[in-house]
Amino acid sequence: MSVRILALVGSLRAGSHNRQLAEAGVKLAPEGAEVVLFEGLADVPFYNEDIDVEGSVPAAATKLREAALASDGFLFFSPEYNGTIPAVLKNAIDWLSRPYGAGAFGGKPVAVVGTAFGQFGGVWAQDETRKSVGIAGGKVLEDVKLSIPGSVTRFAETHPVDDAEVAAQLTEVIAHVHGHAGQAAAA
Repeated sequence: MSVRILALVGSLRAGSHNRQLAEAGVKLAPEGAEVVLFEGLADVPFYNEDIDVEGSVPAAATKLREAALASDGFLFFSPEYNGTIPAVLKNAIDWLSRPYGAGAFGGKPVAVVGTAFGQFGGVWAQDETRKSVGIAGGKVLEDVKLSIPGSVTRFAETHPVDDAEVAAQLTEVIAHVHGHAGQAAAA
């Protein structure tokens, strides 16, 4: 049985370094794991309880929830926008946290990684993401971290999958999520 890890990227830009990092994650998934990059976060409307009712949930939000429910774990790729989590990623967490008490995270393992231009690699945003997804019901792997600074320079000529150090670190992160997801599925 393959463990399915859903990757959510907090940047909508096509050439985003965090998207490239997620693409690397798809390629580096170990045997027995599948990293699936979710497409369509830009189409999910801002969370609003008025539209989160049976028969009225927007198709894009339903697609996100279905992908999350079909997953065994999560990998968030968060850049840092003005010192915090990008709105698109926070919105995804809000949709996946509902319905209250029965959200899609359901205690599944979650790791948060990312890259940013600054010298700390977006750690503030990643910490905020961990906080939010933990409150929303995910089992945050607090000791599994990867913050890559200087993204604009580091990945100017090199895709993250071709950066040996980054590829090794990302592979280790995915292996941790895979291991925790496999334990949860076996329990």
